[in-house]
Amino acid sequence: MRVKVNKEACIGCELCVSMCPKVFKLGEDGKSELIEQADFDKNSDCIDQAQASCPVAAIVAEK
Repeated sequence: MRVKVNKEACIGCELCVSMCPKVFKLGEDGKSELIEQADFDKNSDCIDQAQASCPVAAIVAEK
C-alpha cells in the first residue's frame, strides 16, 4: 500500500490522526504527515477510513 498526504490541501483538522494514530501525525507546520516506519498494510482499514473521511481529500492511498 502506498499512502501520501497532500500538504497543500491539508487543513490540519486532525481527523486522520484521531482515526489512524499509528499512521498519521501532525507535523510542525500543523498539517498531517505520515509516521516514519508506519505499517500501511497492517493499518489499511483505518487508512481507508481516514481517506474517505478527510474533508479536503488530502489523503491518497493506493493498494
